[in-house]
Amino acid sequence: MSPGESAAGPPDPRFTDVGRLVVRCPDRPGIVAVLSGLMAEVGANITDSQQHSSDPYGGTFFLRLEFHLTGLPARRAELEQRLATLAGEWGMVWRLVDASHRPTLAVFVSRTDHVLQELIYRVRAGDLRAEISCVVSNHRDLEPVAVGAGIPFHHVPVTPESKAKAEAEAAALGLLGDVDLVVLARYMQILSADFCGRFPERLINIHHSFLPAFVGANPYQAAHDRGVKLIGATAHYVTAELDAGPIIEQEVARVDHRATVEDMRRVGRYVERQVLAQAVTWHVEDRVIVDGEKTIVFA
Repeated sequence: MSPGESAAGPPDPRFTDVGRLVVRCPDRPGIVAVLSGLMAEVGANITDSQQHSSDPYGGTFFLRLEFHLTGLPARRAELEQRLATLAGEWGMVWRLVDASHRPTLAVFVSRTDHVLQELIYRVRAGDLRAEISCVVSNHRDLEPVAVGAGIPFHHVPVTPESKAKAEAEAAALGLLGDVDLVVLARYMQILSADFCGRFPERLINIHHSFLPAFVGANPYQAAHDRGVKLIGATAHYVTAELDAGPIIEQEVARVDHRATVEDMRRVGRYVERQVLAQAVTWHVEDRVIVDGEKTIVFA
């Protein structure tokens, strides 16, 4: 039984007939009134509302609504049609999500297991409402972790030759299916622009430094060489530019002059676990909106 199956059980009444509406549009007076009015007209009860304006004088407006509407699955088409009409009038980019849906995650790993273990734990505990559909790795080290959790494991070796790397990516893509989100849980390979482009705003990486400082493969060594007093981790959406995608979550931990590189790695493992798991949770709860090179996070 997979972690997703073990956590699913009977339908959770907290998410039955619950929808989420996420909106981005040019800021102008009346947007909130129009959307809340629509919800009232269809008989929906708004249970949570968060909004942000980049600039109230001509900026971009962002909104996340959570609402309860009896019979939501049957009424979804009606609601989408009315939202589409409003979108044309107000220039809205929007998405409507059924909160009962459990997104599927494909997790890519290499040899370290701490962030994968955290994701598995949170799914099992019900803290992360998702299902890990598979684990893909360029090594076999973590196969026992995946198999022990009942998750399909796929070994896709990667060699330095560009042709071989392209073939490995193609093989990995063939294994994913219609997955909702790809998570790079310390997957120590650089993905091609083509691969990243297949998952726009659906590919999350954990980088073991407080970006934009110390990009690349060995940031703890670089941090040690600079004598930093804070180390950190960054979860971000992946783009074609290395370690430069929109940042979702960051956290730091204090170190001092006595800390070795290995000390930093040990402390950093705990930070990485928290940061990636939080970013994935916010993503699957539709709390993240990408705004160019930045994100709006309705935590």
